[in-house]
Amino acid sequence: MALQWEQVIVHSADPVALGQLWAEALGWVVVHSSEEEFEIRPEPDRLPGLEFVRLDESKKAKSRLHLDFRPDDQDAEVARLVAHGAQRVDIGQGEQSWVVLADPEGNEFCVLGRRRQ
Repeated sequence: MALQWEQVIVHSADPVALGQLWAEALGWVVVHSSEEEFEIRPEPDRLPGLEFVRLDESKKAKSRLHLDFRPDDQDAEVARLVAHGAQRVDIGQGEQSWVVLADPEGNEFCVLGRRRQ
């Protein structure tokens, strides 16, 4: 039996707006869009993807699942993501080599520093 990772589901009050932000931030393509769902992938036929699904209740606590990204230039990428609508957040991480950001709906994600050799 084989198991294939299809996508990560992100609940959202506005799936189109949030999905479009992530499509632009990641340079991914939109493969499906409706008022209720917005799906993006690295390439049309490449998995896994991110699917933003409407959920009308607001986020209540720290996310139990988040995404980590490792850019070539952490400072430049943090600045670019903030320009797209992300904001720095403190979730009690203290001084770390990564930066914690949240998208406009409060979903936390991390921008990692350079990988140690």
